[in-house]
Amino acid sequence: MTGRGFWRALWAAGVLVCATGGSAVAADPPVAIILNSEEASMSIVDRLMMQEVDRRPLGREPHHLILTPDGKDLIVASTVTNELVFLDPVTAVERKRIRNILDPYQLGFSPDGKWFVTAAFRMNHVDIYEAKDFKLVKRIALHTLPSHMAFSKDSSSVYFTVQGSNQVAAVSLERQEIMWSLDVGDSPAGIFVLPDQKRLLVGLTGEDAVVVVDMARKEVVKRITTGRGAHNLFRTPDPKRVMVSNRIEGTIGVIDVEKLELVDTIKVPGGPDDLDFTPDGKQIWVTLRWRRKVAVVDLATRKVVGTVNVGRSPHGLYLNGPHTVSRSRDAPPEAPPARTAEEKGRQ
Repeated sequence: MTGRGFWRALWAAGVLVCATGGSAVAADPPVAIILNSEEASMSIVDRLMMQEVDRRPLGREPHHLILTPDGKDLIVASTVTNELVFLDPVTAVERKRIRNILDPYQLGFSPDGKWFVTAAFRMNHVDIYEAKDFKLVKRIALHTLPSHMAFSKDSSSVYFTVQGSNQVAAVSLERQEIMWSLDVGDSPAGIFVLPDQKRLLVGLTGEDAVVVVDMARKEVVKRITTGRGAHNLFRTPDPKRVMVSNRIEGTIGVIDVEKLELVDTIKVPGGPDDLDFTPDGKQIWVTLRWRRKVAVVDLATRKVVGTVNVGRSPHGLYLNGPHTVSRSRDAPPEAPPARTAEEKGRQ
């Protein structure tokens, strides 16, 4: 047995041993999960070998994913088949599906875990569900092409970019209605709530910049030039930094959220779109929409140190660990190190 078949068998054996509670000489390798949006599949990649070990069918047009608030399930949105696919976030084994979720292009949970929200990009609406049972509470028309979302820290509001109308819209989760909308620029996509909870960062895919929106004044107050096709925005392990994927420019920009300035640029050619961080925070993995690849970037050197062949138009991706950008709420603080007998004696 050679090639992908060998690695698929090795990976499957590790999952089987893990599932049956046995011990293994070689446990299942740490994996990356890649959604191939134009191939209706997901790639399972061995992170250590930087090699695809399996590729499985997955609905149609799987674009985005999110961890459940308890961190036990990874939900993949299959937009055309109108369903949510629940995976084990460590092994990528499918656990269940929930159907009749209409066009779930983008998805997220409110920080308090009460609400589950989807943006129906093709259908021009957003849906608010009760997170406990995925019961639809309210459908709100949002024309046209609602794209990405970000929640307020107190879970009272969710903010959407609306690509087709060049707007940002604020929706009250308490009243389940649109509070306000604002023109921000050409084809807004990624959106990020700044720590002061008073301003938004919005990536303009049709331009070369991220804009700053003052929510009280309801206006754009600053423009940060980052690169052509400024698309999605990502929190990072450093709370003072946000990353933006400049899809046309072929770069990842780093923004200082206090100065609101671009402080670094990393070259990642090939249509960089979504990204995630390795558990140690030392690498980012980036989907390259135009090259059927994922790029692995070493943050210390700011260089691409490897690529992985995957399916057509890779979009969302997930690396299990404390720094994943797909977390619904902040990770619990790490437990303090155990005290030694000597330290206990000094009390």
